[in-house]
Amino acid sequence: MPRLHQVSRSETDAPIVQVMYDLLFGDRDPVAEPGTDTGTPGDWWCAFANSPQILEHCVQGFGIYQSTDRKLDPVLRELGQARAGWAAGSQFVFSQHCKSLRGLEVSDEKIAAIPSWGVSELFSPIERAVLAYTDCLVFDLGRVPDAVFEALRSELDDLEILELTYISSLYLMHAVMSKALRTEWDDVDERVTEVMVEGAEDRLLRISRE
Repeated sequence: MPRLHQVSRSETDAPIVQVMYDLLFGDRDPVAEPGTDTGTPGDWWCAFANSPQILEHCVQGFGIYQSTDRKLDPVLRELGQARAGWAAGSQFVFSQHCKSLRGLEVSDEKIAAIPSWGVSELFSPIERAVLAYTDCLVFDLGRVPDAVFEALRSELDDLEILELTYISSLYLMHAVMSKALRTEWDDVDERVTEVMVEGAEDRLLRISRE
């Protein structure tokens, strides 16, 4: 369950919360009866409802990237978002944008290749440039080699590159926040922990003395 309190319908009269709850959950209280049409628990919304102002800002951000005013090809946009989710280790962001890619008629084979795009022949040159650029945003925090940027510039104009940069970075933020707050599919226990083995300490101490 999320690390933050989940806000039920009865706890708030904030218009943005009520509107989004109605849109996503119908008449249900999403805390008492969780679940969205896309199969997620929906607790991201209940956690972010702690601040209606922040929730509204997020919703506005979703509207910006989905707007028909965007020039960037939606497939390139979703490749960036899905790869950002994978690279940041957010199952929620990655999973949701795989679904978005499928809705844009991207093949299951290509979607499955996103984690290993560097050794896949399924992606076009501009798709590879987008994926490489996204990796620079996530793994290298914006340190982009000239060769990667020039590959983008060979097919995208300044507006498209700005949109790609903003949207991919926005979803890096959402990936990080989802993991930190343990919302949706990112509500997972830390898997890198000490494996307890009886007598291991004594054996290690003996080896260190030899």
